[in-house]
Amino acid sequence: MSVQVLVAAMNQNDYSLLEKMKIESDAIVANQCERNNIESFCYNGYKVIYLNFAERGVGLNRNNALMRATADYCLFADDDEILDDGYSKKIETAFERYKDADVIIFNIVGRDTGRNKTQKVKRINKLNYLKYGTARIAIRLKSIRNQGIYFYQTFGGGTEHCHGEDNLFLTDCLNKGLKIIAVPEFIASLSDDRGSTWDNGYSDKYFMDQGALYKKISPRMWLLLCAQDAFRRRKSYSKSFVSSIKLMINGARKD
Repeated sequence: MSVQVLVAAMNQNDYSLLEKMKIESDAIVANQCERNNIESFCYNGYKVIYLNFAERGVGLNRNNALMRATADYCLFADDDEILDDGYSKKIETAFERYKDADVIIFNIVGRDTGRNKTQKVKRINKLNYLKYGTARIAIRLKSIRNQGIYFYQTFGGGTEHCHGEDNLFLTDCLNKGLKIIAVPEFIASLSDDRGSTWDNGYSDKYFMDQGALYKKISPRMWLLLCAQDAFRRRKSYSKSFVSSIKLMINGARKD
């Protein structure tokens, strides 16, 4: 069995990221920068590929790595993560233990992740999957390839819609019958080098993009998804229930 880390990175000008992230497996670093070239080399006995492309969009960036992945199991990661010692063994062990799992969501330490910490093994379904981000997800590559699942390239940082590529990836996994589980095992922590975009509050653009996301998730039930979001998170949002849902509806209808 083999493990490969698929890193979404930006503006990397050297290979110091590998040490910073504590890479101890094969890896593909999809590096959005200002040049176009591919570098392949050996790092501590592991094969590493840098995909340096002058383009933007996190979905496109993750797809660049995913389409070139070769391992049995792949872990999606961001360039502000520090991977736990022995992470590759943790991934192998989890997939060997849960042989029918196609996607496994691990715990991660860092900004605002405590509320989504998994306490015990649980099945992920359409009632609970929207709270999980990509940078804690491991996949059985064969399962993803067989179903032709990739990331949407019009959602997420660097695109017309500022977030949601992770939600849509898991939506496709569920829609195509893949089994997703969450486990209480920690896989990484977030460094303090980069602030979270969520710390800037919820702008009008956020709400409109949220509406567009819900319409993409469910063309039939999107209005209900907007309403439940506006109600459930009304204490977190700075806007009223009516204001937030109006913006979501505008975003959904504009898309």
